Amino acid sequence: MSIFQYYVASTIDGFIASEDDDLGWLLQFDHVEGVNESYENFMAGVGCIAMGGHTYRWLMEHEAGKWPYQGIPCWIFTHHEHAAPAGSDVTFVRGDVREFAPDLLADAGAKNVWLVGGGDLVAQFANAGLLHEMIVTIIPVVLGSGKRLLPLDGPTAPLELLSSRTVGGAAVELHYRLPGKPG
Repeated sequence: MSIFQYYVASTIDGFIASEDDDLGWLLQFDHVEGVNESYENFMAGVGCIAMGGHTYRWLMEHEAGKWPYQGIPCWIFTHHEHAAPAGSDVTFVRGDVREFAPDLLADAGAKNVWLVGGGDLVAQFANAGLLHEMIVTIIPVVLGSGKRLLPLDGPTAPLELLSSRTVGGAAVELHYRLPGKPG
């Protein structure tokens, strides 16, 4: 059964990017042992991607000419007009995430839907009861402010910890299931 997963890196103080969308704090850990292996293992289970418009814009600005998700259907939730990279399977949508959930799951097939973000988009899925799991890699950096990990209006019920592991001797990967969700 396909599920919606939020796979993300966060600072110790709960931010996924600086206020101006800078990821320099994270990119310095790209070559830490175990980081790429964790990502590759996760991606092997991804059949579809849901991404926010700001994240898509960041990718287009910082990965110009390279679409990192070739062969994976990617749905971009945005209020702006964008062009899709050549050869990509990108669909631009506007509206309530519940409206598109069945299509995302159908595109995922027997695999899962990766909620790439940002946090605002994932919060919409969570508020709609469509977030099943969170895999958060805590990076040993403090930003002090920035884009929040999951900007919900209120607290969740306690999450179930499925696994935890140290990555590269510095980061910690935490895999949670949301209450009452399949997994």
